[in-house]
Amino acid sequence: MASDTAARLTIPLGEAIFTQRAIRRFRPDPIPEEDLRAVLQAAIRAPSGGNAQPWHFLVLRDRDLIAKFAPLYHEAWWAKRRDTGIHGPQDIPKEDRSLLAAMRLADEIGQAPVIVLLCAMARGAGAMGSVIPAAQNLLLAARGLGIGGTITTLHAQVDERAHALLAIPEHVQIVYCLPLGYPRGRFGPAQRKPLAEVSSLDRWGQPFAR
Repeated sequence: MASDTAARLTIPLGEAIFTQRAIRRFRPDPIPEEDLRAVLQAAIRAPSGGNAQPWHFLVLRDRDLIAKFAPLYHEAWWAKRRDTGIHGPQDIPKEDRSLLAAMRLADEIGQAPVIVLLCAMARGAGAMGSVIPAAQNLLLAARGLGIGGTITTLHAQVDERAHALLAIPEHVQIVYCLPLGYPRGRFGPAQRKPLAEVSSLDRWGQPFAR
C-alpha cells in the first residue's frame, strides 16, 4: 500500500536530494521485490499534465532478457555518440570522467540487477513531458532505500528492435532507461555549476544569487 511505502522512506528529503548522484556501477545483489514496488509507488505519485498519468513502467529483472537487451543499449549509446562526432573510445577525452563512466555503463549494463524502462503511452513531446517527473520520484525513492541508478535514453536506431524484444506496443514511446542496483561506491554530492551562473531575478542576466 502507498502508506506503507511512505513510512519506509524515512531519509530526510534534503539528504536524498543533495546526495543523489548518477550511479552507473552496481553490485550484483538482487533488489527485493518490495523495494521495487516502493520505488514504483513513489514514481506514480509524480505530477503529470492534466493528471493524465500517461506512463507505464516496464521492469526488467530476468537475467536472460537483460542479456538480450544489453547489446541494444550498447549499440544505442554509441549511435548517440556518433551523432556528436564521437566514433570510438579514442575520441573521448581522458579528463571527461562523466562520459567515460557512461561508456563503461554501456559495456556493463547487462550486469545491472534491474532495468526500468519508463514509457509514455503515446508518442510525442506532450506525453514524454508528462512522464519525466516520475523518473525523479523513482530515483529519489531508490536513493532513500540505498538503491542507485541513473537516467539514460535509447536511440532511434534500436527502437524497433527494443519494442519487438519486450513486446512493447508500437504506439508506446520509450522515454528513459533507468538501470538500478546497489552502488559499487558511495552516494554523495554531485558537481554542479554555481547557482549564480544558472539563475536570474526578474530579468535574464540580472543576478539572483552570488
